[in-house]
Amino acid sequence: MTPVPEVLLVDDNPADAALAREALEQSPFPCRVRETVNGDEALALLRRQGRFADGPLPDVIILDLNLPKRGGEVVLSELRSDPSLRQIPVVVFSTSRSNRDIVRCYQLGANCYLSKPGNLKDFLSTVQMIGEYFGSRGATLRGE
Repeated sequence: MTPVPEVLLVDDNPADAALAREALEQSPFPCRVRETVNGDEALALLRRQGRFADGPLPDVIILDLNLPKRGGEVVLSELRSDPSLRQIPVVVFSTSRSNRDIVRCYQLGANCYLSKPGNLKDFLSTVQMIGEYFGSRGATLRGE
């Protein structure tokens, strides 16, 4: 049996996080969703520190840019500079449509940059697309 892919959702907006979790859970490719609400928590989870010491590493990270404490760009930069974490795919999922933000995220090593749609239907379908793409590749992402 193929293990269920692990998704780390990093978003400080409770409504966006709840909608994204719901969309991922309804994807044809089931996944486990873990959530953090700021950059410090995300890095602690990824480094398996404190209360996150026993958790698995995610197969993909869905990362908002505008986070409290450490922002998404800082998280992305730290991920890509850590040899044990740099292989994890990162999808930046942000309300920003700024060319500067998009270019900067790709320069820092984002695998994908998607702007959060302004309507519910498109938001849900975009998140499901992320889940389907990475969910169908879960074993490949883990090197199985």
